[in-house]
Amino acid sequence: MNLNKVIIIGNVASEVTLKATASNQPVCNFSVATNRVWTDKSGAKQEAAEFHRVVAWGRQAEIASQFLSKGGLVMIEGRLQTRSWKGTDGQNHYTTEIVCENMQLGPRSGGAAKGSYAPRGNASAKPAQPTAHDALDTMGDLEESLPEVSLDDAEIKAEDLPF
Repeated sequence: MNLNKVIIIGNVASEVTLKATASNQPVCNFSVATNRVWTDKSGAKQEAAEFHRVVAWGRQAEIASQFLSKGGLVMIEGRLQTRSWKGTDGQNHYTTEIVCENMQLGPRSGGAAKGSYAPRGNASAKPAQPTAHDALDTMGDLEESLPEVSLDDAEIKAEDLPF
C-alpha cells in the first residue's frame, strides 16, 4: 500500500494568482510558509521557515483566490507532485508542489459576520492578523456558552450510560 499525503498549517506567503487552463478550468498558485522552532545543543532557540508551493484546482482555486491573502492562516491537505519542463535555455527544470485536495481557512476577520469570511477584493474587510489574544477571547466565549453539567445532581447516573 502506498500513501502520498501532506498536511500543512501555515501562513500564505505570496499573493494568490488565479488563472484558467485552455479548457477554462480554474487553477491558482500560491505559497505557504511553515515555521519550525527548536533548541540546539547549546540551549539557544533556533527558528527556520520552510516555503511550500501549492496548486489548487476548480472550485477550491476560486475560493482560495477570493478569500486567501498574504499573511493569512490556512491549512492545506493534499498530495505531493513533481513536475518537469524544458526551459527556453534548453535546461530541464523541476518543481515539487502540493496539489490541494482540502483547504481550511484560518480565523474569521474581525469585521465579517459570524460564520463568514471577508472576500479579498473588499479593502474595508481585509482580514486582520490573528493574535494569541484573539484565540483566547474565542476560547473564553466558547467556555461561557457551554453549560456546566454535574453528575452529582443529575437524574442519569454515569454507570447507566452505554458508553
